[in-house]
Amino acid sequence: MSIPVTEAESEVLAALWRRGPLSAKPLIEEVQSVQDWGDATIKTLLGRLMRKGAILSERVDDRQQYRALISRSDYVRREIRSLAQRLFAGDQSALLAALKD
Repeated sequence: MSIPVTEAESEVLAALWRRGPLSAKPLIEEVQSVQDWGDATIKTLLGRLMRKGAILSERVDDRQQYRALISRSDYVRREIRSLAQRLFAGDQSALLAALKD
């Protein structure tokens, strides 16, 4: 199953891939270390990702914790396929050749 992830949503996932499961405050701080976004923006992105099934929110030691349900490698593969489709009618070897130029 392929879950569509926006560029902004990918920043939240990237924070979870870097640091592993996090509670809200450390997750927000991690995202803000690379993006100048307010807490509300990040919480909105979290909500979207949860509705899509890309992340899970669970109770751990009396704290709400978030973890990615999409692996970074699966996300990267999907993005590469999407880029190849958009630019080279799905021909990944053509994409690779263009990257070598």
